[in-house]
Amino acid sequence: MDPQSLAISLPLAAWAAHTVLLTRRLSAARRDPLTGLRTRAGWTHRAERFIRRNDAVVLLLDLDDFKTLNDTHGHAAGDAALLATANRLTAWCSRHGIAGRLGGDEFVAVHRHPDFSRALDGLTTALNAPVTYDGQELPVSVSIGSCRVAALPLPSLRDALTAADAAMYTAKGTTGRRSPRHITH
Repeated sequence: MDPQSLAISLPLAAWAAHTVLLTRRLSAARRDPLTGLRTRAGWTHRAERFIRRNDAVVLLLDLDDFKTLNDTHGHAAGDAALLATANRLTAWCSRHGIAGRLGGDEFVAVHRHPDFSRALDGLTTALNAPVTYDGQELPVSVSIGSCRVAALPLPSLRDALTAADAAMYTAKGTTGRRSPRHITH
């Protein structure tokens, strides 16, 4: 290769390598390292596209008494509960939706299941099943709030999340621990 071609190609090669590195870092930043779910930014980007194309329901989920589980059984047990919740939510979403982890013990999903009410009952049952960790069953309880995007005056992901959040806190306050809890806005 002649010197002039080499002088032109070296910066281009470095720029291409830099672009690949940045793309990998951005992708990693959009995935939660523990659960592999999309983080808030990654999930939001995909969910906004999803609700434009589908009659969707937005769910906000929160593990009840998570701090107590961590304090009683240790952080590794808490991580096991978070991972089990992520796996159960991902399996439930399947080809009908997208799951994400907002942080801590909060999860989110957008879903378009044709029989949503029955599917939500199944999700609630699955998420409230105990998690086996280190030879013992850990109690797990999840509160779920949901909002059908089309039911909003101005359908938007932001407003659906706000309504799902309000419904989730209503669910937290209406039933006793270990009962299936979900409220739909």
